[in-house]
Amino acid sequence: SIVGDRLRLALDGELAMAVTGATGPLAHPALVCDVAIGQTTLATQRVKANLFYRGLVFHRFPVIGDTLFTRTEVVGLKQNSTKPGRASTGLAALRMTTIDELGRLVLDFYRCAMLPLRDGAAETGHADDLSTIGAETLPTPDPTADWDAAAYRAKVKGVEFDPGLGGAVLHSSADVVSSAPELARLSLNIAATHHDRRVSGQRLVYGGHTIGLALAQATRLLPDLVTVLGWQSCDHTGPVHEGDTLYSELHVERAEPLPDDRGGVLSLRSLVYAVGEPNRQVLDWRFTALQY
Repeated sequence: SIVGDRLRLALDGELAMAVTGATGPLAHPALVCDVAIGQTTLATQRVKANLFYRGLVFHRFPVIGDTLFTRTEVVGLKQNSTKPGRASTGLAALRMTTIDELGRLVLDFYRCAMLPLRDGAAETGHADDLSTIGAETLPTPDPTADWDAAAYRAKVKGVEFDPGLGGAVLHSSADVVSSAPELARLSLNIAATHHDRRVSGQRLVYGGHTIGLALAQATRLLPDLVTVLGWQSCDHTGPVHEGDTLYSELHVERAEPLPDDRGGVLSLRSLVYAVGEPNRQVLDWRFTALQY
């Protein structure tokens, strides 16, 4: 309700069960990501900012009532250059692996957190190349292979997948960022920068909030999206604060049909901007979504 997303499978339990064969309503994919990210903030409570997410792939889609567990592994460290008058910082590349209560893999992805160094910290020697983290090409899982596209089309009378959509550029209306600390708390995100303005003079909005608004705008532009399959990359290109007004430019980079009349996969790029003088870019997000 905070971001106003309209993915049907998360709003209609009967539709979700008919399409997925699940025993209950599908958990919204953004909620699953938010909870997984929030669970990892125990390791990054003092984060200055989260710079990127990479390689996020859904291996299965949980239902409401499932329990999620997330393991965090440090896979890269890099000390930033010291700048006069600024506290020293470094980057930590983290790999997050999320499973459910039966040990089934749900998510596997990377994020990069900027963290403060201790006062007076010496050169650490950490200089890993973080540009390669999460960039490798891996086999893509197909968690929707058994979903019933015909059942979806029978219940939802809308625009069906069209490979001709590739190359389209769509422009959203704008949304105001509100209830930012509440969303951070709901998703178990304890990073101080989202709750305590003393950290940087003004609370920084949790990145998943910006992503959530971008997805909500995408579902208004493409109301027949079935679900999000994964994030290829997600770069926070500028800070977002509560009260900012955000709008997006949605590029349909590819529209690739699936076999057996299963619709197709849309490769999308959402460029999000905060309204101002001038407007400024705050997010560059590439993701894939299923459409029947």
